[in-house]
Amino acid sequence: MQRVNTFLDYMATNPAAVIRYYASDMVLNIHSDASYLTAPKARSRAGGHFFLGSIPKDGCPIRLNGAILTQSAILKCVAASAAEAELGALFLNAMDAKIMRLTLEEMGHPQPHTPIHCDNSTAVGIVNNTIKRQRSRAMNMRYFWLLCQEAQKILNVNYHPGHENLGDFPSKNHNGAQVQRARPFYVHTRHSPRELPRAQRPSVRRGCVGKLGDPYMRRNPLPDIPRLSRTYGAPAG
Repeated sequence: MQRVNTFLDYMATNPAAVIRYYASDMVLNIHSDASYLTAPKARSRAGGHFFLGSIPKDGCPIRLNGAILTQSAILKCVAASAAEAELGALFLNAMDAKIMRLTLEEMGHPQPHTPIHCDNSTAVGIVNNTIKRQRSRAMNMRYFWLLCQEAQKILNVNYHPGHENLGDFPSKNHNGAQVQRARPFYVHTRHSPRELPRAQRPSVRRGCVGKLGDPYMRRNPLPDIPRLSRTYGAPAG
């Protein structure tokens, strides 16, 4: 009943929620993220954002499109580290990606290596087999299915800063102001941007308390909409 009331409150507050889709290259893009030990019973949350766009290029803004799936789940296994939680979120999102890849291919849209954004360098290193995995033996064995998918060139897991990760928002609890700030990125409004600018690595921001000449702010995911409107051509309002 509590969930029903929450849903009805949302529908009453947002009666005109719209998701708008644009023509694209029909390439499945996934942003994956996890929130470590933020759920009851020492469990972690997994978040994912799926949309159809083009193959992302380093240094170029990410072309946005309407979401075809938003993942928000609690990992059944207790994660012993943030890296294991991120690996579990990648596992859940990759399983859904396999189904979507097959669906798109049957519809006549061949899929390249599915790009997956992850903001944990350790999890990315494990999947890409670029770091030693002695201490990862304690992690859930099923998560290492991801290594097979990467080796078979089905998935392409890459590190990207958490600020530009659209899977970050559904993995955490937010107050009303944060929800209103992030809303244009997930549902269509007159302020919704068409591109997501690249964020700097956390090491560049170390010790900073304000803006660093880009639309992102410290401790806040997703860029500032008014600055996007002036810089990247989104509708101003």
